[in-house]
Amino acid sequence: MQAEQVTDACAEHGEGPVWDTAEGTLRFVDLMKGAVLTYDPFTSRVTRRAVSDVAAALRPRRDGGWVLATERGFALLDPGDLDAPDEAEPVWIEAFTEPGIRMNDGGADPRGRFYCGTMSYDQEPGRGTLYRLDPDRSVHVVLTDLAVSNGLSWTPDGTRAYFVDSPTKRVDVFDVDPSSGDLHDRREFVAIDQGTPDGLTIDADGGVWVALYGAGAVHRYDSSGRLDLVVELPVSQPTSCAFVDRDLFVTTTRENLAEGAEPQAGALFHVRPGVRGLTPFPFAG
Repeated sequence: MQAEQVTDACAEHGEGPVWDTAEGTLRFVDLMKGAVLTYDPFTSRVTRRAVSDVAAALRPRRDGGWVLATERGFALLDPGDLDAPDEAEPVWIEAFTEPGIRMNDGGADPRGRFYCGTMSYDQEPGRGTLYRLDPDRSVHVVLTDLAVSNGLSWTPDGTRAYFVDSPTKRVDVFDVDPSSGDLHDRREFVAIDQGTPDGLTIDADGGVWVALYGAGAVHRYDSSGRLDLVVELPVSQPTSCAFVDRDLFVTTTRENLAEGAEPQAGALFHVRPGVRGLTPFPFAG
């Protein structure tokens, strides 16, 4: 299948798409620019809001507003804060203090806990950590000794989670303790031989969709790990993907590209693959 371009090249490093069910828009980040972008699928209009130094990942809060992973912690935004005047201040929760480390990608589980992983700016192995922000605003270490903590998504019943540490060239699967949120029994779900696995999402049939950075494609694997669908893009660096009902949206990046190369890189792309996605789990805090 071929994905179609639906916006201009609006992001330097587009990442982390998530459907805003309350507003009927798709939100995603321009990560290193610290901006949240909003795409209206009915008008094709994109608006941009600078929110922090780094905007790594965001998810809706159950009672309105957003939880945002910034460079070095979490921010809780109230309803309207994404569009408020610049003097609006979110609540900051520092997760770590080690220099040279930043947040990268994350998501919320069915119980409303928000997870986000880190990486070093030089992608040194072993320096990344996966953190969990609980609804009571406490922060917990979930995984250590990572390189580039990336895509993370849960099955609807919350008993399994799929995870990417990009340099391993794998998508791994964990069993999950739904009551505690702990991840255990890590094992390989699928090995990637084209590009580098980046962000991922799960559809209603249990299929796992992973963006392959460097390969210009998104792959769907069924619940047994069999590759059964390939979405091709006209740019080489897709970063993540998210469903809006039966529509799959894919973010892309311009990082590491020569000036003038791949003019469509940084745009948002779309395909309708014939399966339904899941409504994103909100953060309960």
